[in-house]
Amino acid sequence: MSASVSPSPTQSPAEPHLLDNAVWAALTGPHARFAERVGRAARYPLDVCPFTALADPADPVAWDDLAELVGPETVTPVTGVRAVPDGWEIVERGQGVQLVDTGLRAEPAPEAVRLGLDDIPEILDLVALTTPGPFLPRTVELGVYLGIRHRGRLIAMAGERVHPPGWTEISAVCTHPTHRGQGLATRLVRAVAAGIRARGEIPFLHALASNTNAIRLYESIGFTLRRRTDFVLVRTPGRHPDPTP
Repeated sequence: MSASVSPSPTQSPAEPHLLDNAVWAALTGPHARFAERVGRAARYPLDVCPFTALADPADPVAWDDLAELVGPETVTPVTGVRAVPDGWEIVERGQGVQLVDTGLRAEPAPEAVRLGLDDIPEILDLVALTTPGPFLPRTVELGVYLGIRHRGRLIAMAGERVHPPGWTEISAVCTHPTHRGQGLATRLVRAVAAGIRARGEIPFLHALASNTNAIRLYESIGFTLRRRTDFVLVRTPGRHPDPTP
C-alpha cells in the first residue's frame, strides 16, 4: 500500500499552475511524441485524443496557429479557454471540475488486466454504453489502461490520459451497468493511481460538474477539488478570400 502524496506546487503562486493548461504541458512535455503542432498551438492525433491546446489562450498568434493547424471551419475542443477571438465561434460549452489526489489509498488490483490495442473493440463497446468521455481507437497508447473481466467480458476499466510533467490524469473510468455497486471503479482508480505514484507523479482527474455522484465518490476516496473548468468546442474561421490582383 502506498503512502498518500500531496501535490506540491512547481510554480510560484503568482504564476499559472501547470494543470491550468494541462494539455499544452503534456504535448510539450511527456506526450511530445504525439504532438501535431504549429507554433503556439498543438493537438493530439485525431485517432488518439480529441484535445487541442494553446500555449497562451490570450495570445492572438496562438489562435492563428490553431486555425492553421486544424483548418478552416473546423470544430475542435480547446482546453483552458473562456473567450475566443473575432471570427471564431463557441459551438458548445460545458462545465467541469478538476480534482487532484491529496489522500488516495493507491494499491494494485490483482484481478485487473492491462488493456491494449487487441481490446479496442470491447473497450469501445463499454465506452459507448457508459459514456465516460471521449475514447478513440488509439487512446490506449497514452498510458496504462486496466480492466476487470467477468466470465471473459470486459465490465470495468480506467486508465491514464493527459500527462503533464509530474502529473497523470486518470480517465475513462467506467463500469458496465449490470456490475455497478461492487466497487470496481474504485479498485481500478486505486490501481491506476498506484502505477502513477510508482513513477513519482501525482494523479488528477476531470469530471462533468453535473456528475455529482462521481465527484462525491472521488472526494470520498481522497481526491480534492482544485478548480472548476470549462470544456469548450470552438469553430475556426473560414478561409479569407484571396485578394483581388
